[in-house]
Amino acid sequence: MTIAAVLWRRLDVPGHDACRLEQCAGGWRIEGTAVFAENGRPTQLAYQVTCDDGWRTLHGEVHGWAGSERVSFSVARAPDGVWRLNGAPVSGLEGCLDLDYGFTPATNLLQLRRAALAVGQAADVPVAWLDVSAATLDRLEQRYERRREATYWYEAPRFDYAALLELDPAGFVERYPGLWESVAAEQY
Repeated sequence: MTIAAVLWRRLDVPGHDACRLEQCAGGWRIEGTAVFAENGRPTQLAYQVTCDDGWRTLHGEVHGWAGSERVSFSVARAPDGVWRLNGAPVSGLEGCLDLDYGFTPATNLLQLRRAALAVGQAADVPVAWLDVSAATLDRLEQRYERRREATYWYEAPRFDYAALLELDPAGFVERYPGLWESVAAEQY
């Protein structure tokens, strides 16, 4: 059952992303498609992430192309916490419960729903971060602080990025300063 859908406009390069959130048997799924210019190359990436009912990532897929190159990734988190990229185990992701796709704001929804911070609370939320252009899955340190009902202070020190994120009623990022803004959204 579809819960919500959103369309974003990318601000740092030409592009858009459309995503929807669905409730499925035993959990949640987001699926979407991002189209943008990556280093001047037209890029199209269809993606999905499936989570359990506690919003912990189980599996993710990314398929598409960047210029003339095909892109295909499968990411899974086993019950013992071991992450795999295209079947191969990846070390250094201990304690990560969330998958983050660097090319879309969609995965922030999953992290924020799982963290379930009350207003005034903050948490470090390290994620397994998929860098499509480098074909790697590695740890990304992040921090969220819930300032108001629909605003979170976000920090990603690795990228020297910090900003106030504004969320829509479904929990999707509505404004991601300098990177994304929502242009259409629906809740069902």
